[in-house]
Amino acid sequence: MADDVRRFIDHLANERGLSPRTVTAYQRDLDSFVTVMAEQQVEVAGAVTEHHVRALVARRHRQGLGGRSIQRLLSSVRTFYRYLMREGRASLNPATGVRAPKSPRKLPETLDPEAIDALLAFKADTPIAIRDKAIMELFYSSGLRLSELAGLTWDRLDLSSGLVTVTGKGNRQRMVPLGTKAADALTHWRKARAAIAPFEEPHVFVSQHGKPISVRNIQDRIRYWARHQGLPRHVHPHLLRHSFASHVLESSGDLRAVQEMLGHADISTTQIYTHLDFQHLAEVYDKAHPRARKKGDA
Repeated sequence: MADDVRRFIDHLANERGLSPRTVTAYQRDLDSFVTVMAEQQVEVAGAVTEHHVRALVARRHRQGLGGRSIQRLLSSVRTFYRYLMREGRASLNPATGVRAPKSPRKLPETLDPEAIDALLAFKADTPIAIRDKAIMELFYSSGLRLSELAGLTWDRLDLSSGLVTVTGKGNRQRMVPLGTKAADALTHWRKARAAIAPFEEPHVFVSQHGKPISVRNIQDRIRYWARHQGLPRHVHPHLLRHSFASHVLESSGDLRAVQEMLGHADISTTQIYTHLDFQHLAEVYDKAHPRARKKGDA
């Protein structure tokens, strides 16, 4: 079986051209699979049954592996067996009918509007500070993903109309509203940017050397400003995206519109924000409703 895995990994790297990181993930999952099968005295890929795969899942679950990680492991095993079946080295896929245990749904963290105001209340008096404020205003204004913002070019921005066009996952394009504060910050940045980047550079956000800014640099700068402004928690780009989604949904109640602005292909992905909204409503109810107050509360 180890030889089959080696040939499969070579196939992924050389024929399918997957990234080294993806190939390494497959290698790690399948090495784990081969080890557990060997402990069950199963050394030939064609001898693995659904019972063996279920035993693998149960074992990893007992060891504390989460549902998502087990699902990824099963996905690797399924893909491996699809390859073996095409090569005539297996007659069935033993992982097809096996499902990972469900993980508790983790609600995304958000910043409240007051924390957003505190984060953005710094004085932008240098080109880099002006850029950083424009970055964070755009994240919170339009709910962009980190990769979308880093790759944004000026031809995708319509500051006068208040719109930004982005290309998201699956090469899907969407048009998102741009708030007034974000548009003002971007206008300010466009003027300041001339001091560090040539006019012909198409990317909106550049480093101090005038080159397109990296996602790591964006993360570092947001972390820096959160500390500088005294926020007592780790702040990152996706936290601003979550905050955008939660606040828009809380104000509008329009789940479909939030889905379109976030670029989610499936509305079930967006529905997690309804849990945040209901959580907020429950907290308000508990504090305000006479019948909800605990005994002894004023």
